[in-house]
Amino acid sequence: MMRIGSIINGEEVKGENREVLTVLNPYNQEVVAEVVLAVVEDLDKAIEQSFEFFHQTMKKMPAYQRSDILRKTADLLAERKETFAEMVTKEAGKPLKYSRGEVERSIQVLRFASEHAKQISSEVIPMDAAIGGENRLGITKREPLGVVAAITPFNFPLNLSLHKIAPAIAAGNTIIFKPAEKTPVSAYMLTRLFHEAGLPPGALNLVMGRGEVVGDPLVEHDMVHKVTFTGSLPVGRRIRERAGFKKVTLELGSNSPNLLFDDIEVEHVVTDLVKGAFVFSGQVCISAQRVYVHKSLYDSFLEEYIKQTEALNIGDPMEEATDFGPMISEEEAERAKLWIDDAVDKGAKVEIGGEQKGTILTPTIITNVKNDMKIIAEEVFAPIVSVLPFETEEEVVRMANDSIYGLQAGVFTKDISRAFRVADQLEMGGVWINEISTYRQDNHPYGGVKQSGIGKEGVKYAVEDMTEMKFIGVNLKDRL
Repeated sequence: MMRIGSIINGEEVKGENREVLTVLNPYNQEVVAEVVLAVVEDLDKAIEQSFEFFHQTMKKMPAYQRSDILRKTADLLAERKETFAEMVTKEAGKPLKYSRGEVERSIQVLRFASEHAKQISSEVIPMDAAIGGENRLGITKREPLGVVAAITPFNFPLNLSLHKIAPAIAAGNTIIFKPAEKTPVSAYMLTRLFHEAGLPPGALNLVMGRGEVVGDPLVEHDMVHKVTFTGSLPVGRRIRERAGFKKVTLELGSNSPNLLFDDIEVEHVVTDLVKGAFVFSGQVCISAQRVYVHKSLYDSFLEEYIKQTEALNIGDPMEEATDFGPMISEEEAERAKLWIDDAVDKGAKVEIGGEQKGTILTPTIITNVKNDMKIIAEEVFAPIVSVLPFETEEEVVRMANDSIYGLQAGVFTKDISRAFRVADQLEMGGVWINEISTYRQDNHPYGGVKQSGIGKEGVKYAVEDMTEMKFIGVNLKDRL
């Protein structure tokens, strides 16, 4: 069993008389590791050291060096893909085949960041476009912000962490990395990997502590210049209130809609929507939570959807054949079961699933759902999908938009005009045409509208928000 602590300036912190967090495998409750938790004094030391290192070293590090470090980290991660995948499965309960997929994407994020580190470009401004601008030169340049606080979730402990850390390094910032309490071991391994690849220890400090102890001080600290967070809406609101004038990127909740029009072939869509709703037990920000099906296809779609959901292999996530494993904790599974029961009490019908034992909540399809039910109005973050019929384009757009969230949606139709027309009307940060809402690549802008968040991720777009644009003007007249 591992016993690990925070890593500050390359040194692991394991003080005496500290609170110790036990990390458990969600599937079988076996102990994965013990974590010696950080206290506020550790956090202050990490921030002060990050601030000093930024000004002394990181801000001056040339782009090719930052690029090389990111590329070497990607290469090391590729060599140890199986080790990292197994750890994600052990501490998060994600089926092994999906953990491997997460590691593959993480390698790709690092390589995207490595490439982009060399492409942070400047602009020449045509100063003579303004009256009196003759004989003047104007340029812009992007400069790193300073210290970036990266606060990350449990559901993609590698990939979502790297969507914050890799762009920050590419831009020339230093990072305070606070991972989710449920998945600290992969964060520890990732931090060590960066240092092994040549990232100076002062550029990335890992602080593993409880949110109520180190979270607020991290967000509020004057030496932190940006906070980037993925997690729940209530915590996101709190961060925005406490961050002051810092830059903030928030990727928060969603209840992603998928719209199926009457000209599609059902069998080609059902398989993807089974994965979209139930991959990693629905604990995905853009999980297919709402499926709107044209009335003419509703019965045939529902029949096939239930059939394919029944075929999912539920079991030990370390087994190669497992499709579906546990939720992150028994408390979360119980909470989701209460939401199902509440919906049934209000008239909803469970077509399949809805059974909870320990951390396992079986894949659940619900019909006869109303918009005031929690399972559709809020982010369920569980293996629960609601299937609803519609008749007209106007009706389904209205239903899809009737939400406080707006992260990502899927639209399925062969009519390209309708596809773009509906995409334009959906109040979402992103819309996929003939693809499920759950699909994400690592090189497109990703972020929500309404209460789904602020700002964009995706390496290029994160780098833009982790830099500050500076203008420099020169008077070329010879008068000195």
